[in-house]
Amino acid sequence: MTDLAPSAPCPCGSGAAYLACCGRYHAGPLHLQAPDPQALMRSRYSAFVLDLRDYLLATWHPDHRPTGIEAPEPGLRWLGLQVKHSAMHGPDRGEVGFVARSKLGGRAHRLAERSEFVREGGRWFYTCALDAD
Repeated sequence: MTDLAPSAPCPCGSGAAYLACCGRYHAGPLHLQAPDPQALMRSRYSAFVLDLRDYLLATWHPDHRPTGIEAPEPGLRWLGLQVKHSAMHGPDRGEVGFVARSKLGGRAHRLAERSEFVREGGRWFYTCALDAD
């Protein structure tokens, strides 16, 4: 799955070990079972860092899911995630605002997004960006 040690800090920046944080949703008994929108968003960020494209597709709502995700550009480095806000809009709908930073070819990049999530069949899914810069 990944060469990240289970006890290594989670890429999402929570401060927890990978296996106790996003790793438990990437594989194992809690695979695809993030308990809320923020946990799913963090696990998706970690999946981008670790190039877990199957996980990203599996957690993307089928109505919005692309047919595939291209491999990351060589040299891409993810620098960090900052969750700005998380809100529930009923029991099965939520949103998370975040900033994800990366670097490619010596240039820093920043993605600020407010993302929508829905729960169907007991599982949370990313649907789309409500707004991004």
